[in-house]
Amino acid sequence: MGSATTQALAASIKTLAAAKDVTLDTARELFAAAHAVSASSQLSGALANPSAPAAARQNVVAAVFGGFSAGAQGVLKTVVAERWSNAGELVDGIEELAIRAAAIAEPGTDIEGELFGFSRVIAANPELELALGSRVGGEDAKSALVERLLAEGSTGSATTLIITSLVRAPRGRRVRRLLNRAMSVVSSQRGRVVATVHTATALTDAQRARLSDSLSRRYDGQVSLNVVIDPAVVGGLRVQIADDVIDGSISARLADLRQKLAG
Repeated sequence: MGSATTQALAASIKTLAAAKDVTLDTARELFAAAHAVSASSQLSGALANPSAPAAARQNVVAAVFGGFSAGAQGVLKTVVAERWSNAGELVDGIEELAIRAAAIAEPGTDIEGELFGFSRVIAANPELELALGSRVGGEDAKSALVERLLAEGSTGSATTLIITSLVRAPRGRRVRRLLNRAMSVVSSQRGRVVATVHTATALTDAQRARLSDSLSRRYDGQVSLNVVIDPAVVGGLRVQIADDVIDGSISARLADLRQKLAG
């Protein structure tokens, strides 16, 4: 992410946070805007053109997205008034704002947990990931498939909107990568960090609480856990937070011991 994009995204997030009555419709409109800008090189070029006056770019928003709610238009006008490193990062920014809007709209829903649960379904079904990421299937067919899968698990509306919107417009990205990014964005919006924990056996509530408290102190913020049951761990835990890996698993210790014995 370029420095210009970092500043533009920060300003846009601030505008979204100040917006009133952010609903799932707001998120849906922002996802639609991201899709439209991504699909049109002419539109993306006009909105990301740093040589054009900000007012001119905002007029394009009014002309193209005039049917959107005032809240969504306000966010989009802030987005295009900022300078982005390139058109692709502009689209990424609008998409992130859509995810954040969904998280704001349903503060009581465990969106991160539901996204993680769906990512585990994808990880266990390579053919499903291939089908959802393929350019062959139509957008509507992919959305319908995802909605059927999510309906079986009583997934919340915000999570369903995020997943179906991302699957409709993957832009060459793998589905699990999309889901992981969405989890990170939702966690950031809610001011917490997500830790993926690999363990050979399920953790008790007391163990989860102790681990979460310990990690929260270490990372100076609230840490929520996504737990993966992984027999390969053998015993102990492997914890990953962003790029940090804390590997206290027995399998890691055995691997280290084998390496030392091999000289």
